[in-house]
Amino acid sequence: MQHNRAGRKLGRTSAHRKALFRNQLDSLILHERIQTTISKAKELRPLAEKLVTLARRGGLHARRLALRDISQEAAKRLFDEIAPRFATRPGGYTRILKLGQRPGDAAEKAIIEFVDFDYAQRRAEKKAAEKAVTEKKESLLEKARRLVTGKGGEKDGAKADEGAEAAKADEKKAEKKAAAPKAAKPAKTAAPKAPKPKTEKKGGSTPRTPRKAGGA
Repeated sequence: MQHNRAGRKLGRTSAHRKALFRNQLDSLILHERIQTTISKAKELRPLAEKLVTLARRGGLHARRLALRDISQEAAKRLFDEIAPRFATRPGGYTRILKLGQRPGDAAEKAIIEFVDFDYAQRRAEKKAAEKAVTEKKESLLEKARRLVTGKGGEKDGAKADEGAEAAKADEKKAEKKAAAPKAAKPAKTAAPKAPKPKTEKKGGSTPRTPRKAGGA
């Protein structure tokens, strides 16, 4: 009899396979569409649909059961956004689209996504989000420029740039002057010193004559 052959092993251990499906479930719930191989997509599909059914039930217990397989951010999106969209659908929340063979190893590629996924709408939302991010960055740069220049106008910015350039030019001139060799000053010739006059000591006694040898 054939025992313990249910499901695909995918060339991984049970812990590795569980981590793989956990990451794929997070990506599928957060982005609502992922690209993988056909075998992984077929194994992922029942796991994703069971989570959607669990989220439709709702409640704290269901949320805690879902947190065993997905992250907290994915669980919040699943219960708050995805499950209400399938409130009246009895099942079949995902679909698999085949893409053909992969050039490197000829593996069969596929896309797994939710059935109500709208690619054009998601793309427009993504572009709007990117535009909002760029506008926010530009506004922050403008605020920083205003803080640096003081007033924030383009003219003030140009004046500040001109002032900085003038200061740099003055510094260069000062450096050139400091680096220029100084002219050597003529050495001073020392004049011969005049001999000091000998001064006699006042109040001194007359010099004594040396005593003769051999008596007085």
